[in-house]
Amino acid sequence: MARHVELKGREFWILSEPHGGPAWRATVMEVKGGGEAESLDIAATAETRTAADDAAERALRRMLRA
Repeated sequence: MARHVELKGREFWILSEPHGGPAWRATVMEVKGGGEAESLDIAATAETRTAADDAAERALRRMLRA
């Protein structure tokens, strides 16, 4: 599963996958020019996919504010 996010003129994908039982893990990728993607050092786990995605997006927003 994936969530598309655009912030400050940049494009990101939050990718989610099942992680050990009922948990989900979400990671953040930045889409660069030419379709290349770079993994950011942002990951979050939670009991649901939505909760993991939301946590990863909050971490991304905090990173971009810093």
